[in-house]
Amino acid sequence: MTLRTQSLIYLVGLSIVDAVIPIPIVGLILIFVILQKPPWFQKLVYELYEA
Repeated sequence: MTLRTQSLIYLVGLSIVDAVIPIPIVGLILIFVILQKPPWFQKLVYELYEA
């Protein structure tokens, strides 16, 4: 399974959880990524757009 497919599956799963639970989990993760700039996110973006 490619990284792009795996990321898409995780995003769909998070969207389903976000629709069921009233706490916006995806929004909280986005705020964390924007404020903290974790190294794992930068690596993920580089791997996604490398091809």
